[in-house]
Amino acid sequence: MGADDYLTKPFGNAELVARVQALLRRNRSGRPEAEIYQDALIELNFGSREVRVGGEPAALTPSEFRLLAALIRHAGQTLSADQLLEQAWSDPLRIGPERVKFAVMRLRRKLSQGDGDGTPIEAIRGFGYRYVVPADRRLPPSDRRQGPPDRRKQ
Repeated sequence: MGADDYLTKPFGNAELVARVQALLRRNRSGRPEAEIYQDALIELNFGSREVRVGGEPAALTPSEFRLLAALIRHAGQTLSADQLLEQAWSDPLRIGPERVKFAVMRLRRKLSQGDGDGTPIEAIRGFGYRYVVPADRRLPPSDRRQGPPDRRKQ
């Protein structure tokens, strides 16, 4: 009838949470994803893992790429350090929230190359970080290839 997993009683909460997370990860990987995200500042190719900032190639480390991709996939949403650790580093023990702070700092520095008015990554004090597509620099819909993967119509 469509079931692919079950739990026998008694079961612990940790076991239930682990099984649900595994199912959610499996569902996430089955969803088609936009190949390219582009706004007026950034062009990110998910398939080839290439990033261009202002039309120029940006040399990002693998963790910086995953961090930027996670922020773009959730554009407009504030993500906590724990959420970013899970999405960009797969850190199940949550032993490095400080690494998010420093990685965001390095990423913001790289994204502001040749652009004196900052980056689209906002720090939300006490909550986390979010990617905001600059309103004054959005491309007209005909010039934009595709928006963030989670935001496009399916």
